[in-house]
Amino acid sequence: MDHFQYRDGVLFAEDVALPTIAETVGTPVYVYSEATLRRHARVFREALSGVPRTHFAFAVKSNPNLAVLRVLKDEGFGADVVSIGEARRALAAGMPAADIVFSGVGKTDAELDEAVEAGIGQFNLESEEEGIELARIAHEKGLTATGALRVNPDVDAGTHDKISTGKADNKFGVPIFAAKEIFARLAALPGMNLRGLAVHIGSQITNLDPSRAAFGKIGALVAELRADGHTITHVDLGGGLGVPYRAGETLPTPAEYGALVAEVTADWDVTVMFEPGRVISGNSGVLVSQVIRVKRGANHPFIVVDAAMNDLARPAMYDAWHDVVAVEPKGERLTANVVGPICESSDTFAKNREMDAVETGDLVAFRTAGAYGATMANTYNSRPLVPEVLVSGDRYAVVANRIEPATILAAEQVPDWLK
Repeated sequence: MDHFQYRDGVLFAEDVALPTIAETVGTPVYVYSEATLRRHARVFREALSGVPRTHFAFAVKSNPNLAVLRVLKDEGFGADVVSIGEARRALAAGMPAADIVFSGVGKTDAELDEAVEAGIGQFNLESEEEGIELARIAHEKGLTATGALRVNPDVDAGTHDKISTGKADNKFGVPIFAAKEIFARLAALPGMNLRGLAVHIGSQITNLDPSRAAFGKIGALVAELRADGHTITHVDLGGGLGVPYRAGETLPTPAEYGALVAEVTADWDVTVMFEPGRVISGNSGVLVSQVIRVKRGANHPFIVVDAAMNDLARPAMYDAWHDVVAVEPKGERLTANVVGPICESSDTFAKNREMDAVETGDLVAFRTAGAYGATMANTYNSRPLVPEVLVSGDRYAVVANRIEPATILAAEQVPDWLK
């Protein structure tokens, strides 16, 4: 459930009509519902209540907006980050350093150094080489870094190839067949407290069978490591639980996921860690856009909107589906292509889509845009960076300004020899 509902023929975000935001802020604009964020955070936490010891770290990459992070901090979530920039955002939102998990395959020495100084709670180590560097950096500071070894279980999550992370040919983690030996070598290093394992098999998971298979392999590895004399206190099961992008689509629920986790981890005796992202933020946001014109096409009309692939990249990158709805539907339907103004054929949001009929000047909303939306935006074609708005009841505020091309241009210089 989300808090974007029609009232008297107008789409609202909680108690604010979307046309009101479009008129005052302009379009395109991302709009987030605080009530939806809080509800989803609580539903996910409740779904895992059958696990005795848990830790929840919101995947910042899905939506790094400072206001969004502050809401989730208030709900007791820490952060899963994949860059020092994301770590700084989490800290700025008030999340304790001890509740931050630093993931990512390409952490630099400078990032590790800053994160150790900040007291980051756990480093998910993607390679033996990274673990050696982290231990050296911490030891030279007279500190101890806490780590978990990320294991690649060679399990296909059945998701899009570009967001699959648990197959043998993916770049993430260490091969499961080598994990015992790597763990032993890293655990012996001064400056290292290697307390557990981590696994993450992909994003937008729509079937729990691959998760069961991966978790089973991790559980067996925990038992083997303990048999070798290692102390295992934490296991990070990652995130990736999918959300419905199409109206009426049915996916595994957080409750079903929680029941699976409770079952497979029952005898692990560890703190089980989670990195939910999309399942918390996805349905909490929409992208509101205005129709520039409706252009006649060879087969179906082209609805040209002022949002583009630089504002919402998922359709161009992943052929992803987002429901497109009229903010003020007239009760008529048509089949059309929904496209943006960028000079690329890939700037297409929907093809041959049966949808609300719209005209020039009408507003449309791209649903389920709260995850991997604004965070992936760019300035291609010298377009502005899209603004973001947070709604709370009958209040709303701009939580990220539109960054105009002139501001970006002002950050560039022409060298003296070209003047």
